[in-house]
Amino acid sequence: MPQLVMLRHGESVWNLEGRFTGWTDVPLTDRGKHEARDAGRILQRNGFSFDSAFCSVLKRAVETLNIVLEEMDCQWLSVAKSWRLNERHYGALQGEYKEKKIREVGEEQVRRWRRSYDERPPLLSASDSRNARLEFAYRSIDPSLIPLGESLQDTVSRVIPVLRELIEPELLQGRSVLVVAHGNSLRGLVKYLMGMTDKDVVRFEIATGVPLVFDLKDDLTYRTHRFLSEK
Repeated sequence: MPQLVMLRHGESVWNLEGRFTGWTDVPLTDRGKHEARDAGRILQRNGFSFDSAFCSVLKRAVETLNIVLEEMDCQWLSVAKSWRLNERHYGALQGEYKEKKIREVGEEQVRRWRRSYDERPPLLSASDSRNARLEFAYRSIDPSLIPLGESLQDTVSRVIPVLRELIEPELLQGRSVLVVAHGNSLRGLVKYLMGMTDKDVVRFEIATGVPLVFDLKDDLTYRTHRFLSEK
């Protein structure tokens, strides 16, 4: 029976500070590292082992995955990184404090930026220093594919090819797969697997550092899902 485990990275520095992060490459906090270690121990305690892993290219996800693999004593595991698993791009909001934006534009506007399905944030200008098209890490990617800001709908469209082209072939062979990414990119995978509506997916919460297990039928249709915790 194919099994897919998703894990949102541990708490990041900007999670702690209440800032819009998106594609900004910030590290884990000490708490985030602890969450990653706990996730690895929980997975091992529940008898999980993996044949392959997928990860975004952002350091908070990479760091989380590395800690999990160390805790599970399987650092040899094959890992594929993809920019398509990056967090939703928050455009010109990246680096802004959420509470400050609420004071500036109102709570309802910030709520729509964060929790609507199809509304994009203010976009970065092409010359903005935060533009990922200027970063060495994305030098091999067609610049037209790299966003200047995204809605959740855009993010879902971006991550689905990773699931179809890279993850599903592994699952169809009956292999167990771990995906470490971000709240919104994982929502995209969840929406696809569960056939969620646009309205329901924005309400689906994925906590940092808590493994989300999907049990799938042999044809990869959805059976059940559950969160693993210490309790």
